[in-house]
Amino acid sequence: MKHAFDAIVAGAGQAGPFLAVRLAESGRRVALVEREFFGGTCVNTGCTPTKAMVACAHAAHLARRGAGFGVHVDQLRVDLGEVRRRTERIVLSSRNGQEKWLRGTANCTVFKGTAAFEGPHVLRVDGDLLEAPQIFLNVGARPTIPPLRGIDSVPFLTSSTILQLEQLPSHLIVVGGGYVGLEFAQMFRRFGSQVTVVDRKPRLAPQEDEDASRVIGEIFADEDIAVRLSANCIHLEKNSDHISVGVECDEGSPHISGSHVLLAVGRTPNTDDLNLSAAGVAVDDRGFISVDDQLRTSAEGIFALGDCNGHGAFTHTSYNDYEIVADNLLSGASRRISDRIPAHALYIDPPLAHVGKTEEEVRRSGRPALAGFRPMTRVSRAIEKGETFGFMKILVEADTRQILGATLFGTGADEAIHCILTAMYARMPAGQLARSMHIHPTVAELIPTVLGELRPFR
Repeated sequence: MKHAFDAIVAGAGQAGPFLAVRLAESGRRVALVEREFFGGTCVNTGCTPTKAMVACAHAAHLARRGAGFGVHVDQLRVDLGEVRRRTERIVLSSRNGQEKWLRGTANCTVFKGTAAFEGPHVLRVDGDLLEAPQIFLNVGARPTIPPLRGIDSVPFLTSSTILQLEQLPSHLIVVGGGYVGLEFAQMFRRFGSQVTVVDRKPRLAPQEDEDASRVIGEIFADEDIAVRLSANCIHLEKNSDHISVGVECDEGSPHISGSHVLLAVGRTPNTDDLNLSAAGVAVDDRGFISVDDQLRTSAEGIFALGDCNGHGAFTHTSYNDYEIVADNLLSGASRRISDRIPAHALYIDPPLAHVGKTEEEVRRSGRPALAGFRPMTRVSRAIEKGETFGFMKILVEADTRQILGATLFGTGADEAIHCILTAMYARMPAGQLARSMHIHPTVAELIPTVLGELRPFR
């Protein structure tokens, strides 16, 4: 059956549903297509379930540390089945709420199925042909399965399938020292599993500030999480009832034996079955849809939002994509991807948050710069909570005193960082923020102090 619409939105992630509703409320006839779960990665296999599980792991961690606070807990036990059921309740509430919202929106028709192009402005969804002058792709991404030796003969977990475990692994080997791998590594160690992290890079979280990588290593050592870096030939082997991960590192045993292995080595865009060539939509060599600064693809009237365009694999970047497209189309704005300041967080405990440029990027630029630094051991709020890992680092251009970037790593850092992000968007000089009064006792109250202690780069 053929259906004509004003707009089609493919994918119900963190951009598609909001765009579909806003277009529908403007009077346009909109089709929204989703082949599996409403809410995309964030709600179903990303932020929502993982942060719910991080909260459970944090509760277990605090219980183990209770004696240091004068609180004594006997016979601590983590029931992974109960953790999973709690997590699923949270996920289902969000997923079902979003589907109900979309199906109840006037001018919005929901189709369940897999979409593929049959022409520049035509999508097939099972037996239906949907046609519209504007099409918005919000199809997301999935865990990458790397071509490791042994991958076809050894069972493995991904960031999606590990959420289905009912029993704790006795020894979880995590391949990948990025955001996903580090969060799951600490989480399952706190649940009670032995954990080893393996990565081919020379440091954990290599895209982060070098000081941050060092502190992550300290945190993991404190929690007895083993780390094997510079693994130059990672492969999988099956040995009787155990899984072996070959690493051939410069130091240590060339093999690690464990009960489960998690592959956390990146994300692959869900673009391979869209038949994009039929619409003239170009992709890069990794399969990400190429877009311009306003999220337009190479095909007239087709846009790509969220993880599938390669411009930030975060919920907040996906939602901002929606805001850019909606405001430009419906409000006559001229918003661009390049307007936004890069910002993200790594949700190990304590969290790491970063905005703007890293120290390495500032040094490479050659521009004169200042830096303020304070360890969390000198932050009252962190001392009071007994969580003193981490630091605060803020980078400022020497001539203009504009803030270039910041890394906050420690308790409350994921919230405190927004003080700096807001100041950067407002182009507030560092001196003005340094003179502001913040509430005590908080982590954010030390931001003015750090800015008052700026020194030239060493």
